[in-house]
Formats: sequence, C-alpha cells, structure tokens
Amino acid sequence: MIKSLLVSLIFIIIGTNVIAQNTFTISGVVRDNKDGLPGASIYLSGYKIATVADNDGKFKLPNLKPGSYDLLVQIVGYLPYSKSVIISDKSVVVDLVLKENVAQLDEVVVRADPNRQKYINQFKEFFIGKSPNALQCKILNPQVLNVDFDITKSTLTVTTTEFLVVENKALGYRLKYMLDHFEYNSRTHIIYYSGHPFFEELKASPAKKKKYISAREIAYHGSSQHFFRSLYAGKSKEEGFIINKMLKIPNPNRYPEYVINSTLEKIRTLPGKTGVRITAGKIDTALLNFWTKQQEMPRTIDKFSRGEVLPDTLVHYFDDNLKYLSYTDALIIQYTKEKESLAYSKTGFWIFRPLDVPENEISVANLTSPGVRFYENGGIHDSRSLLYEGFWAYEKVADMVPMDYVPLPHSNQ
Repeated sequence: MIKSLLVSLIFIIIGTNVIAQNTFTISGVVRDNKDGLPGASIYLSGYKIATVADNDGKFKLPNLKPGSYDLLVQIVGYLPYSKSVIISDKSVVVDLVLKENVAQLDEVVVRADPNRQKYINQFKEFFIGKSPNALQCKILNPQVLNVDFDITKSTLTVTTTEFLVVENKALGYRLKYMLDHFEYNSRTHIIYYSGHPFFEELKASPAKKKKYISAREIAYHGSSQHFFRSLYAGKSKEEGFIINKMLKIPNPNRYPEYVINSTLEKIRTLPGKTGVRITAGKIDTALLNFWTKQQEMPRTIDKFSRGEVLPDTLVHYFDDNLKYLSYTDALIIQYTKEKESLAYSKTGFWIFRPLDVPENEISVANLTSPGVRFYENGGIHDSRSLLYEGFWAYEKVADMVPMDYVPLPHSNQ
C-alpha cells in the first residue's frame, strides 16, 4: 500500500473568511540588501493572483479577505522567496529581502549522476502522479531539480533553488511550483512533499477551454480540498461525503511484543543455554527467521467500521478563520458521487473494502499530530498533520486546482 503525506503540503497557505465585509491589501517592497528590485514577480501561493514590482521594487495586492497567505517572489539571479502573511482586520506592509542565487550566477556544473534520469522519473510519478491527467503533464525545466538517493535509508530526496514549471494540458494550467521538499521512502512507501504552487491559465480556444472546465470540475469534486471546504461549511454529507472509521485492532497473527523481543534476545545472545536449537554450532536459522518476521509484522490490522461518523463530533472552531479536526484511529472518507476508475483500480493505492460497500472513491486520512487545522477554502494549515491513503494519495499535482477555484453552479455531480 502506497501512502502519501502530501495533502497539506500544497495547501498550508490560504484561509479566507467570507463573513468579513471588508477587503485589505498586502503591499511592500522587494529588494536585495539595499536596493529595490524592479520587475520582481509576486504571487499568492495556491491562487492565480499575481503582480509585478515597479521601478522601485514596490508592489500591491489589493482586495484580499482576512486569512493566512503565502507570498512567493521570483526574479532572475535571486533565490525564490516565500513569506507567510496573516491578514486579520487591517492591511499589511511587508519588506521582502532576497538573496542572490550564487549557483545560478556562477553557472556551477554539477557532476553527472548516471542514475539521475531514473530518480527524476520516480519523482515525476510520485509528485505529478499516475492518473490520466498526469499523462498530459510535463515538467518544462527538469534541469533545476537536485536529486539524491540515500541507500542506507532507502530515501529519494528532491529539492530545487528555482521554481519548477509544470505544464498541465489536461486542466489547462501552467504551475510555477516552489518545491520546499520532496521525499519518497521505498521501504515504507510513504511519499511526502511540500511547496507553494502558483497557477497560470494556458491559452486556449473556446472549445479547449470548455474541455478544461469540465476536467477541472471532475478534479475538484471528491478531492481533499472539496471535502475540507464542505466540512467547514457543515455540508459534507450533502455534497456526497460519508465518513467512517478505520479501526486499528491487534494483529491476531503476531505474538505479543514482549514475547518476540525476549525470544530474539535469547536466540542472539545465549545460544545453547535457553532451549534454542543449535545445529553444527550455529543458531537455528529457520527459528531466527520466524521470530524476525514476527518482529517485522504490523502490530495492528485495519478494520473497516460500518458506523457512520457525524461531522459535528469531529469539527470544532479554532479561531475566526480556522476550524479544528481531531479524532482517534483513522477516518475513511467515501465520495458517493464518483466511482473508482479502472485506472485507479490498477494502482497500489486502492483501499480494501468489504464486499457490500459500494465502489465509491475511498480515501483514508491518518492523523500524524493531535489534530489538524483547516480553512474555509479547504486549505490545510498544518503541513505534516495528515497522511493519506487511497484515492487522495493517488491524486497529486496533476489533479490539483487553485485554492480559489469555484465549481460551476449545481455541478456537484
């Protein structure tokens, strides 16, 4: 089973509050140590909102509602820059100081890695995804990726000091993605990435735009963004989501931990004195292998609980712009308005379901912290607070829409 710790990473950014009547401005200056930087591009992460600094490096982003935002800054010769900004009840002025991109200026030549292409292919699979939309995505500047594989930890790490540009011809977006971190552990099969995307519309004919709109509707509905947005509004069931629990029960095929540890200790340290079989002066390998496999066996197994969980028992207000979700075990989220596709069923992401459970899209959300905070627009505040399995682990950057995406009226399938 492939798991994906990726949800919040993309959406740690933005919260909005539609209750507020006023809008505010983020303004300021982009500069190096002393001078303003004219022509610097300033983006709002997760949105399609952007501006350019004037001749003095000054900029302004108006008409913003209260919430938490991430500013992204890009200009040739300088490292990409991000800054978190919170708007509560007044406009905000910021001073954005950029650092020179020494590697870019000096044109440093990196030693060729014969495995680089293999690692980049893995990165594409686990970052962009393997969905039908992913087949229409292309990384336009793979040369900016820095890849490293730690054989001792079985971990692939990817970073970049420039915006990664991804063209998505399925949804009609060009993404500029500031990748903070990417990690894939081939031993645990857990994927984690975090970063800040900015969305640009691809130029298209009216007929092509119509296809993009249809594809975006499908990508949005049933997504984690859709779920958390509906959960915040108290409409999750109305919009097609059913919540159950994935219970963790003791593995009946595994001996108790103390029995496993004590037996292995005897086998490894006191052979011949504890009743352990010795063959030709050596430890019984078959016996050692049995108890080693017992140690590696999962302590618990998953059980699909049929009892429906009421959202009101899970969700609480954290502050004016955030709600808080906390629970035990893991949540199973079924999206009843879409069935699992054939493409999805052939991947390693699918979740075991009892035979009488419909073939709805199913995702499992595991908490990695006491709780998770989320915004009205479906954005997650805590970047590593959730670990996804199932459909939400399967869908990645190729199936992502902006945080201010507004579905068509009555389009909730």
